[in-house]
Amino acid sequence: MAEVSIVIPVYNSTRSLVELHERLNRVLTASGKSFEIIFVDDNSKDLSWDTLKKIKENGAEHITLVQLKKNVGQHNAIICGFNFCSGEIIITMDDDLQHPPEEINKLIAQYEKNHADVVYGIYKNRQHGIVRSTGSKMAQKSSKYFANNKKGTGSSFRLFSRAIVDRLKGHLQNFIYIDEIIHWYTGNIEAVEVDHHPRKEGKSSYSIFKLTRMYFSVLINFVAWPLKAITFIGVSFSLISFIIGVLYIIKKVFFNVDVPGFTAIIVLLCFSTSLMLMSLGIIGQYLFKIYHQQNGKPPYYINTVL
Repeated sequence: MAEVSIVIPVYNSTRSLVELHERLNRVLTASGKSFEIIFVDDNSKDLSWDTLKKIKENGAEHITLVQLKKNVGQHNAIICGFNFCSGEIIITMDDDLQHPPEEINKLIAQYEKNHADVVYGIYKNRQHGIVRSTGSKMAQKSSKYFANNKKGTGSSFRLFSRAIVDRLKGHLQNFIYIDEIIHWYTGNIEAVEVDHHPRKEGKSSYSIFKLTRMYFSVLINFVAWPLKAITFIGVSFSLISFIIGVLYIIKKVFFNVDVPGFTAIIVLLCFSTSLMLMSLGIIGQYLFKIYHQQNGKPPYYINTVL
């Protein structure tokens, strides 16, 4: 059994994996703690899996390799990796060397100081591209105002206690967003500043489309405010429409005033119709997620374990 487990989701990062492993091995060996590294290949399209196998073949017995049969996303891949951990401390990090392995000691030191359930590595200077940085900030702001994460902080470079990981492993829904789920179980969350480096190779796999899809998936899966907003808007417009209707009837019956306003009526009808269609679309998304959950669609599909 290891003291420290490192879980790394891998996607198209063949050029950084050898250096990542070497630096991790050097840092963790120097710490004096027993450790293991779990690489979860999220169905990479490059030679990442072959590179990982070569690293393991070169005598890296502390490594576990998991290859997924299809791409399921970073958070689902991490949950998969949790099932192969034995450490009392579990750390997640990216595969592209933007999270320097040397900063792991800061997370461990903060944990040993206060024994928080979760310790986030918060970047001093974020080195993501504009699209990724904007998407991350939107997700954090949404978490702060609409969901359980009232601090609005987070990153993929984080430390978990064993107890929290055991809880997270039980989440088998199709869409998983770890940074929201942990707030269901604990408020004992701390953060420590860490360095964040630019990518050495390639570019982020998070496109505008993927970030937008993830953003709306978080809103639909973890918060109920869209449904509450629909109810509030619906009741408000119903009340306004009723008052306007009563005013027009009073004018016609008691003051014999012709009621013009064909254009206004058409505009009101078009607006109310579009509002109803939008509301049905949001409700449809909730039903779609419930449908997937009821079907029992798994969060990941394991192909090979080495």
